[in-house]
Amino acid sequence: MQDIEKALEGITDIRNQIAIGRMFRGFGPAVIGLTGLFAVMLMGAQLLWPDKLAASNIALLGWWIFAAILCVTIIGIEMFALSRRYHGGLAGSMIAHAVQTFLPIGTAGAVLCFIIFSNRPELAWLLPGIWQILIALGIFGSLKFLPKPIVLAGVWYFVAGTVVLMLGSHSLTLSPLAMGIPFAIGQALMAFILFKTLEVR
Repeated sequence: MQDIEKALEGITDIRNQIAIGRMFRGFGPAVIGLTGLFAVMLMGAQLLWPDKLAASNIALLGWWIFAAILCVTIIGIEMFALSRRYHGGLAGSMIAHAVQTFLPIGTAGAVLCFIIFSNRPELAWLLPGIWQILIALGIFGSLKFLPKPIVLAGVWYFVAGTVVLMLGSHSLTLSPLAMGIPFAIGQALMAFILFKTLEVR
């Protein structure tokens, strides 16, 4: 019985190693681009109707958190479908590897958001820049299973987050532009890179 368990563990380890070494094709450029469009639409709506969609820091960022949850859900659904199509029996291992890379980043962003809004809501202007830098770190961590040019999107998010933090430190206020512009450009850039490097194969 122990020999069977060891053999099964060995097979699982081999599958995980193969999954780590393969290019992950679970992120579709169309859906990634759609999330960038969502960012443009929400930014425009908050600029047009600030009293309804950006009356307070909680309201402004609350809509972005809702949009993020919606986008992650859509990306996740497509990720499962594409993984099964392109990776077959390795789909589970490939998805688990991707989730393990991005889940800590998302958790850190959520925890920081909770701490700031619970204790120092006047520091909410920090969150857009912090979130963008965290996304950059997630992208840098994904280079082992995503196309190498995706590093350009990571650089964009890191630079954008730094600039947003610098500008916010002067105004100490939140703006839909601090969320919309970086995310719209960043997601569009990722969609373009994925289209050029994955869809053509």
